[in-house]
Amino acid sequence: MLWGPRPTAPGITRFPLWAPDCDAVALEIEGQPALAMTRAPDGWFVAEAPIGPGARYRFRIAPDLAIPDPASRRQAVDVHGFSVVTAPAEFAWQHRDWRGRPWHEAVLYEVHVGAMGGFAGVEQALPRLRDLGVTAIELMPVAAFPGQRNWGYDGVLPFAPHPGYGTPEALKRLVDVAHGLGLMIILDVVYNHFGPDGAYLHTCAKRFFDPARQTGWGEAIAFSEPAVAAYFEENARYWLDEFRFDGLRFDAVHAIEPEAWLRSLPAKLRATCPGRHIHLILENEHNAARLLRPDAASDGFDAQWNDDGHNALHAMLTGENESYYAPFAEHASTKVARALAEGFVFQGPPAARGEPSAHLPPTAFVLFLQNHDQIGNRAFGERLTQLAPPGALAAATALLLLTPQIPLLFMGEEWGATSPFLFFTDHNAELAPLVREGRRREFARFAAFSDPKIRDRIPDPNAEASFIASIPNPAEADGPPHREILALHRHLLAIRHREIMPRLQGTRALGAEATGPASVLARWSLGDGALLTIAMNCGAQVVPCRAAGTLLFETSPGATAALAGGHLPGFCTVALLEQAP
Repeated sequence: MLWGPRPTAPGITRFPLWAPDCDAVALEIEGQPALAMTRAPDGWFVAEAPIGPGARYRFRIAPDLAIPDPASRRQAVDVHGFSVVTAPAEFAWQHRDWRGRPWHEAVLYEVHVGAMGGFAGVEQALPRLRDLGVTAIELMPVAAFPGQRNWGYDGVLPFAPHPGYGTPEALKRLVDVAHGLGLMIILDVVYNHFGPDGAYLHTCAKRFFDPARQTGWGEAIAFSEPAVAAYFEENARYWLDEFRFDGLRFDAVHAIEPEAWLRSLPAKLRATCPGRHIHLILENEHNAARLLRPDAASDGFDAQWNDDGHNALHAMLTGENESYYAPFAEHASTKVARALAEGFVFQGPPAARGEPSAHLPPTAFVLFLQNHDQIGNRAFGERLTQLAPPGALAAATALLLLTPQIPLLFMGEEWGATSPFLFFTDHNAELAPLVREGRRREFARFAAFSDPKIRDRIPDPNAEASFIASIPNPAEADGPPHREILALHRHLLAIRHREIMPRLQGTRALGAEATGPASVLARWSLGDGALLTIAMNCGAQVVPCRAAGTLLFETSPGATAALAGGHLPGFCTVALLEQAP
């Protein structure tokens, strides 16, 4: 590995830094004289020092500027201060024989580590989530960011777990405990940009960025540079190997170019961890089906977040038709049907984006009703419990948890949490007002926020109260209606584990159709030849719809008989399973 400190002998550590813009670099070790680093080929500087784990260090790249290690494994205090040498081999893994679980067994549960009480707080929640029927915990980004509160997408030190969440050892313990409970752990990583405060690579390596290509976060990252490509490839290997994560979710890869780097990544990462199930998931606005694996024997990414499926379901459930919901609002149920049958709604011309995806297995798509983006990017962070009728939400939940696509729940969704999930940060005094006012300007194009007085009510991301309000309260689950919502999730996931998971490999969609403005009928041939049929009606009115078979689940008694008679009641989902002959 090119980046980051590593031992070369007992008590000796080697420190590299890629700083092609610097004439000289010094290694500063706390409590010791500065050590001049040796220039190496291709813009690298290196030094060896007689220090080991626990030593604090930084790089002096100019008389008036010392920076943390861009590949720091641990920060002493914050992203601006000293980096700390770690001892990766010293953690005593209790479940080193864990090899993971196959992808078709995934039931994802997305969490914000800070809102769950840090690494230790997530660890405490693991038995509860295992008992719910979750099989994979997906952590929002944990890379060090400025301040104490952040979604994680403002990370600036991708190798260093955020100090406020706990130590690297605490994160390893979380992974280890999860494995002991039979749970996978997936980590969300951000390779498309750095946050606006605390990223120092531009001060010593301008070639890390491509000024000719701009993204929504500024200059694009220059993956064509070998040192840059190595930085992110090594980061992915680091999380999978040293921390033994079971997979990674790659944020907004549509901002990564050249695509060749991305396409080559899955094979390299799986080769790093032979004998283990390694799952790689994309977020990609381009709907590039070519990046996804058509089967487990091929290269490529396991799955993509199915934003198209979410957006169509959300528009159907809520009637919202502004911003990115606008293309999904008209004939929303037809778009839901296409998402169930083919994966992506938008699959290229005449759409501006996408590629045909019907050849991919349903497990190539991660489906969800809510996630951090879809809740938190709302002005007031409302969950669907505040936006959709309870009966409609229950019907959609049944579809989500029984569909052959891979389901994802967002923390608190399983009991219908009432807490919002707001956008929150902890930026410095210069950035904080810019972020607050910029966010309020974003909502000016929405009819509901055309009045500046209403926009001024949008919570300040930098206020600690915005973070506190976003912490879900599991005690809610003990009272109505949350107790009933939780029971529904448990029941549906038990059915998924018993009847659907064992048959998912080899599943193919047989088609889906809209049966009303808020209703769909979809069918799949499961891997053992059994036929799965799901009829969902998120509207209040009875709709014409006909299907017959052996009952797997119905939202309300008598719904299956009504469906056999040619009608589907309002706010209802029926699932039927016909065994193979």
